[in-house]
Amino acid sequence: MSTVVQASQSGFDIQNGKDVLLKEAACITSLAENLNGEFSEAVALLYKVSSNKGRVIVTGMGKSGHIGAKIAATLASTGTPSFAVPPGEASHGDLGMITPDDAVLAFSHSGETKELGDILAHCARFNVPLIAITGKSGSTLGKAADICLVNGVTKEACPINLAPTSSTTATLALGDALAVALMHRYGFKPEDFANFHPGGKLGSKLLIVSELMEKDIPVVNETAPMSDAILQISEKRLGVTGVTNEKGDLTGVITDGDLRRHMTTDVMTKQAADIMTVSPKTITGDVLASKAVHLMQEKKITSLFVIDDGKPVGVLHIHNCLQAGVI
Repeated sequence: MSTVVQASQSGFDIQNGKDVLLKEAACITSLAENLNGEFSEAVALLYKVSSNKGRVIVTGMGKSGHIGAKIAATLASTGTPSFAVPPGEASHGDLGMITPDDAVLAFSHSGETKELGDILAHCARFNVPLIAITGKSGSTLGKAADICLVNGVTKEACPINLAPTSSTTATLALGDALAVALMHRYGFKPEDFANFHPGGKLGSKLLIVSELMEKDIPVVNETAPMSDAILQISEKRLGVTGVTNEKGDLTGVITDGDLRRHMTTDVMTKQAADIMTVSPKTITGDVLASKAVHLMQEKKITSLFVIDDGKPVGVLHIHNCLQAGVI
């Protein structure tokens, strides 16, 4: 193939790719502009089911089934208990997984997927709430649903208007919108997200302080002689010791830098309270380690005492975060 022909084919491929992306983007934009009160009703229903310890059962056939499985995983990882049940498996025993406490989220662009029939009948028989995401509100699925969300796609990006393209993209986006709207209802926080994502780099970013902190901590009383403070700094090898009052509350810290700044001939005659930095920066154990790193970088310090009700329970050193991959 000549260079000229290759260049021409490459340009043709790129243009085709752009056409598909623009058509699918237009479908999502239109979907967003036409979102209505039924979307809010669907969010409210799923929130109610989840709050009452029910699950969201997601189902669909073929490409819709793949989209549904992804949405079930997204819901589950963002605070809404959910799992996918393929229609074929449902017809052969897995209907027993669906209880009246649950809600079914069914995907079918045509709304006429025959394999969904047994699930629709089960929902009607046992009064299981049914939400449909489809391309046609007047379809069998749309009419059977308690709430019908229409993706608004009338033409696929496929040049022969057959392969699910725009419809699956819009359906996926609509499912994501439901999941994120539910996150807002829950007040879902990064700390909550961390509970469902312990693995890999993402898991490292979501570790909390209590999981990384040193628990064998250097601490001396305010009235302790400086020899005790220096011994604690040396033995625990963290470059710092905490200083507490008679109630055990953290009132200050003494760092290697504090020792150098106060290194005079009479330093060993002083007490810890005479040398310590008062009102040190602290953190609690339930905070994300990444936030602790940001605080240390902002304040140009290398460690933070972890406190619980004012009392020191650990020390988080920047090296702990480096080793865990938080940085």
